[in-house]
Amino acid sequence: MKITVVGAGNVGASVAQRIVDKSLARELVLIDVIEGMPQGKALDMFESSPIDGSDVHAIGSNDYATTVNSDLVVITSGIARKPGMSRDDLQNTNAAIVKSVTENIVKYSPNALILMVANPLDVMTYVAMKVSGHPRNRVIGMAGVLDSARFRSFIAEALSVSVADVQAMVLGGHGDSMVPLVRFTTVAGIPITELLPKETIDNIVKRTRNGGIEIVNYLKTGSAYYAPSASTVQMVEAIVKDKKRILPSSVWLEGEYNLKGVIVGVPIKLGASGCEEIIQLSLTDEEQSALEKSANDVRENIAKLNI
Repeated sequence: MKITVVGAGNVGASVAQRIVDKSLARELVLIDVIEGMPQGKALDMFESSPIDGSDVHAIGSNDYATTVNSDLVVITSGIARKPGMSRDDLQNTNAAIVKSVTENIVKYSPNALILMVANPLDVMTYVAMKVSGHPRNRVIGMAGVLDSARFRSFIAEALSVSVADVQAMVLGGHGDSMVPLVRFTTVAGIPITELLPKETIDNIVKRTRNGGIEIVNYLKTGSAYYAPSASTVQMVEAIVKDKKRILPSSVWLEGEYNLKGVIVGVPIKLGASGCEEIIQLSLTDEEQSALEKSANDVRENIAKLNI
């Protein structure tokens, strides 16, 4: 595959480096508006490839013509959060950026799958889908994988167990109203309700919802990029290798989960053609209500767009 990563900041560069390390592309293009930055970072990655034995040819550019005939485009561009900001505070600025990026993607790579990483994630995924005119299976947002990874990390920490044994699923919008599904969360197949008291679980759920801002408050001038890039590349690998992974992802719903006309995180089967199936879980009334609230938050923000 030829993969383009739009945005050579911390998230984009980390995504690109992981793609090179995992040899997930024939050619990787790192593109950014800042002259010299994508060129320098891509050259640095390319020069590291003999050490890991990766034959990915990484190149940097400020010209979208370089991205022509990309199979997959990962959009990370946009401003990052600062302390005191919500993901929604980024909406107007990043919507304009994502609109321009998507127009250029469609111009040079009309058949590319689009994987959205920019915040506010669900709204930016909607912008890319609307501007591109792609069907819903070809525009997917990365959020649930990251939120689930944070949830799993905190559970493993609380129990002093391997993160590899923790399985979890977080649905809903990538924001304060995300829906960690405690009922579907297990450690080596054991429900966490058998291992942790409710108060501890509730605190972990709260920390998961605040996972992004916790890091922003530490960094002061930036936001998370190691976990977001790892989550993104898990999805990239599922697409490139047609792995049919079941991963929580943001997609356009057309009646699934009794939701229609909104993009929100749900479990999907992710493969070479993008979203190949939406997995329908049987939710309790409480879980369904929480998911609908999260979806309504996204819908309200979509309604504020002027694109």
